[in-house]
Amino acid sequence: MPNPLKDDALLLLTRGYDAGAEIWKRARPGARAAPMRVLGKDAMFVRGAEGVRLFYDEQSVRRHGAMPSFIQESLFGHGSVHTLDVGEHRHRKETFLGLAYDDAQVTRLEPFLEQEWRRELEAWRGGVERSAYDAAVGAIGRAMQRWAGLPGTPDAQTRWARRQAQIVDGFGVPYSPEYLLTIVNRTWSDRHARKLIEAVRDGRLEATAGTALHAWAWHRDPDGELLDARLAGIELQNSFRPAIAVARFVAFAAKALHERPDWRARIAAETAERGMLTGGPLATAFAHELRRTVPFVPMLPAEAIRDLELDGQRVAAGDSVFIDVLGTDTDDASWSTAQSFDPERFVGVDDFESIEAFVPQGGGHPSTGHRCPGEKVTLATLTSAIAALSDPSVAIDGEGLGVDRRRMPTKPASGGRVRAASAEPAATGGKCPFH
Repeated sequence: MPNPLKDDALLLLTRGYDAGAEIWKRARPGARAAPMRVLGKDAMFVRGAEGVRLFYDEQSVRRHGAMPSFIQESLFGHGSVHTLDVGEHRHRKETFLGLAYDDAQVTRLEPFLEQEWRRELEAWRGGVERSAYDAAVGAIGRAMQRWAGLPGTPDAQTRWARRQAQIVDGFGVPYSPEYLLTIVNRTWSDRHARKLIEAVRDGRLEATAGTALHAWAWHRDPDGELLDARLAGIELQNSFRPAIAVARFVAFAAKALHERPDWRARIAAETAERGMLTGGPLATAFAHELRRTVPFVPMLPAEAIRDLELDGQRVAAGDSVFIDVLGTDTDDASWSTAQSFDPERFVGVDDFESIEAFVPQGGGHPSTGHRCPGEKVTLATLTSAIAALSDPSVAIDGEGLGVDRRRMPTKPASGGRVRAASAEPAATGGKCPFH
């Protein structure tokens, strides 16, 4: 049992992505549930397919109110779909499904990604040294805003993408000045998005049917009323900001490709043969394995709405249930060689959603549960980035690829520096590298 004098909220803050491994030491090997104590209350930690079924059973748990307010307000926005449950959640999520889960929408996005990543490749070849992370923020941010039907020059779109990326970067560090900057960027973005919604409704800005801007400007709640402009603007951002957050995966992709030149060469050959950056099967398998091994967050919370039991552990109604996202994606009972990075396991796998223990963006089905409907968009953005980083005309710097596992969310320290393959790495000029 957990020591009542210790709290796992502190463990999560101090150990980050390694907190789950500490919690499992309290249970027998292979257990599906372990005891926790969070903010002075009993809780249950679950993993594996059994944990996924329990955590995403809407008759057993609810998400509304479970996320700490400092995360909910800064990352998702007040009143967003992430706080809703059952009927209200499904009604609003239908709009997200129509935007992000529809194959035609992903197909519409792909040319934008192709163009923006070609632009970044040309910059690298031309002598620009920019990290994979920074390049991804710009390329994905511009592509997603074009896809969403948002106005603005490429420079303006890049600036907003950087604001959105910083919101993602700073939401999990409330003890840091970065969190204050997150609040500033959140406030600016909410105001800007609200003005866009109001401009469409007032007829001052045209929104093309089928775009996120059009969908949220005219979205109605279950009672048939137009969604409040502020809230519509928040959901507009929630339609494209998660894709910008994929830049963190892109930084990890740079690290993984640098460490696995054989896979980088295979993906480069595939891309050359196909003549396009998007949709390559090998790049897709690599993207899946990245998402399995470096999930965005280590765990997610919910609240029990009835007394629950799993594998000998019990919680009462009103207590918390946490799913171990990282521990489920790397569960020895669910995956062969679970601790190894092996994209081969996903080669030829089309229906990844049917893998119960694969929950990098939630579990269950997007249309009936809390699984992110933007997973297809994530794959489109990540596979195009992996293909671009595999291009033999650019090189990935091996320095600065260490990862701080205590920080959430995290990424390689340098973001994965990229340069032209023909260029020499930047020299220190004989100076001490620590000054």
